Amino acid sequence: MIKCIIIEDEPLAQEVIKSHLQQAGGFSLTGTYRNAPEAKEALEKEAVDLIFLDIQLPGMTGLNFLRSLVNPPLVIFTTSYPEYALESYEFNVIDYLLKPISYERFSKTIGKIIDGKIFKTPENEIKPLFREHIFIRSNGKFLRISFHDIIYIEGMKDYLKIHTIEHTIITHQTMSEMESILPSEQFLRIHKSYIVSVARIKAVFGNSVDMGTSLLPIGVFYKEKIMQFISGRPSGF
Repeated sequence: MIKCIIIEDEPLAQEVIKSHLQQAGGFSLTGTYRNAPEAKEALEKEAVDLIFLDIQLPGMTGLNFLRSLVNPPLVIFTTSYPEYALESYEFNVIDYLLKPISYERFSKTIGKIIDGKIFKTPENEIKPLFREHIFIRSNGKFLRISFHDIIYIEGMKDYLKIHTIEHTIITHQTMSEMESILPSEQFLRIHKSYIVSVARIKAVFGNSVDMGTSLLPIGVFYKEKIMQFISGRPSGF
């Protein structure tokens, strides 16, 4: 059974999600909460696999609540406001459901869990949701960037230059934040100021990585990790 909670201040919306969960089967609803503080207190006492999280909550938005969690479980956003969709992409959420939520739409979302894409069967062990892109905020817009198009990322204090095959995008973000978002099997940190696309590496020699368009330095603290990658050895070998 997949343990879940609902964080929703509208009683009717609570009942709709409860009904959908009962109809779907395979879920154990451990609690329903109308605000973020109540839910956070409950999560400190008992871990769950999944949260159905309303974005507009009294006192604290669902987005800020999710930011406050150190190790959040999987999340499905529920809301009446489509304008929050782009902002929600900064989180690795399963889906974004607009109210009123039909069972057909709900079943498509939870199908991502039940069919083993997120929960392995039969152990129901959680694994990350696979994504092929990220949304980056730049010049007041959220730009969709495919992982395949990224060549390398350059850090400049609190800003990043994302070099893609078409153009360079500047965004207000740190290297650590970006590193935590990018899939580790596709991207490699080679320097405190550089993250590269593994698929775009042309050659590694001396203290440099040839990305085709640029020759980037290898940081002294990253060289062993890069050599492990080249040799196919696991980290910590």
